[in-house]
Amino acid sequence: MKTILFCMNPYSFGILEPIMQVLKEKNYEYIWFVRSAILEKFPFQDQRCTSKIEDLVSFNSDAIFVPGNEVPYDIRGVKAQVFHGLAGEKKGHFRIRNYFDLYLTQGPYFTRWFSKAAVKHKDFSVVETGWPKLDVYAKELHKYDPDKLSLLKKYSAKKIILYAPTFSPSLTSAPYVLSQIEELASEKKYLIAIKFHDLMADDLIDSYKKLSMSFENVLFIEERNIIKYLLIADLMVSDTSSVVYEFLLLDKPVITFKNNSDAIKWDNLLSFTSLVKRVRENLLEDLFKEQRLKILKEYHPYTDGNSAKRMVEAVEDYIKKNGVPEKRLLSWFRRYKINKIFRKI
Repeated sequence: MKTILFCMNPYSFGILEPIMQVLKEKNYEYIWFVRSAILEKFPFQDQRCTSKIEDLVSFNSDAIFVPGNEVPYDIRGVKAQVFHGLAGEKKGHFRIRNYFDLYLTQGPYFTRWFSKAAVKHKDFSVVETGWPKLDVYAKELHKYDPDKLSLLKKYSAKKIILYAPTFSPSLTSAPYVLSQIEELASEKKYLIAIKFHDLMADDLIDSYKKLSMSFENVLFIEERNIIKYLLIADLMVSDTSSVVYEFLLLDKPVITFKNNSDAIKWDNLLSFTSLVKRVRENLLEDLFKEQRLKILKEYHPYTDGNSAKRMVEAVEDYIKKNGVPEKRLLSWFRRYKINKIFRKI
């Protein structure tokens, strides 16, 4: 099975890496597509890679794994949506854009919606597989325990707090909670790790970098992969970010500012205040532990580390049943939109 790993944004690398490993194990030929604007951030320099759509056409693929929202309709192969997060409340998460043959869902909450949509649209299939980015939880859960102990000792701290807001201007808490994070940092028993999305506004990055230079116990994390800090943190502070769900799946407390989910199972603050008090309460009492279990069951019940394997097998099964699509049949508007996006690359 000849496969394309399709990346428009840097967050896709961590999502698709487990799929790459499965393709290697099966001795399948594959190529990475990485948009030229992010090529310097591509972490797998020894892998076959291109930024040219023409190369993908000539590659003559059987399958394309896509964490983003769009993919060229005229490239051969099963176009599989693997999603770039778990936040169902984010704008567009459940939008059907007609580019995909197969939706590979993370858990029952997502599967139910897309299965109903499949009945309506009649031009795609849905298979629940789990999300490949979280395979690492099964395989590396305690990998960074020594790093955590070392950090706590170095900074004479008791707990690690991760602040990981979304970048979306309409949803991010970053412009409003700088003083709250500063107040939290004044409590030296906490080591605060700040991890921003790749698309966060530059002025906010600068503000929080300055904060980290003013407090020894505040670390501004530059490395791209957030997994290490999800694993070592004792509590996370965020807002309406899909990383909230990634952290909840580790069964640890979360505090958000003005999250707009309709199924909140954690401590959500409706004003940009009281952070120090709520951090203390959540670490001591963890009042939302039972509610978190509902998120685990609905959003991602898979703990075996084999979601990437299930994704590859789902595509194999699709091809056995339906063959390899040469292209998608799209409306004039969708073709125009795709051409406008990808002819600029």
